[in-house]
Amino acid sequence: MIVATKPDQMSLALWAADCAEHVLPYFEEKYPGDDRPRKAIEAARAWTRGEIRVGEAREAAYTAHAAARDADEGAARAAARAAGQAAGTAHMAGHARHAAAYAVKSAAYAAAVIDAASGAAARGERDWQLRRLPEHLRTGPDLASVVEQRMSAGAGPEPT
Repeated sequence: MIVATKPDQMSLALWAADCAEHVLPYFEEKYPGDDRPRKAIEAARAWTRGEIRVGEAREAAYTAHAAARDADEGAARAAARAAGQAAGTAHMAGHARHAAAYAVKSAAYAAAVIDAASGAAARGERDWQLRRLPEHLRTGPDLASVVEQRMSAGAGPEPT
């Protein structure tokens, strides 16, 4: 469980939104008319600016997860889940790690479709994520172990 101060939770929400947005093209290329995941990412950021309440961010998360359920391709589905988890970070800081994990899955699925480089894609995505995680959040006792687990997790995608 991640215990975060409100400023840390906001930093995590922004990080989760960045992670989700990084793989969002995998969803938008397949479903160009479906903006539910993008709206969830926008909701996560709007919550950090105080423009919307937690309930609105949660609703955006639910709609992104509905988009994931509607998706019939792994990379797109995982990207939509990442967006839903990013918006869910407004409710609970722990959703940020799930946004990052689904972004890794999305990159791995996309690479697996192209070639057998899904492991390298997953590692590359985790490296990208860690570089964007605020420095002070990399060293906290709870989050440090979570980030380390995400960085050392197996490379291949799991079912979503």
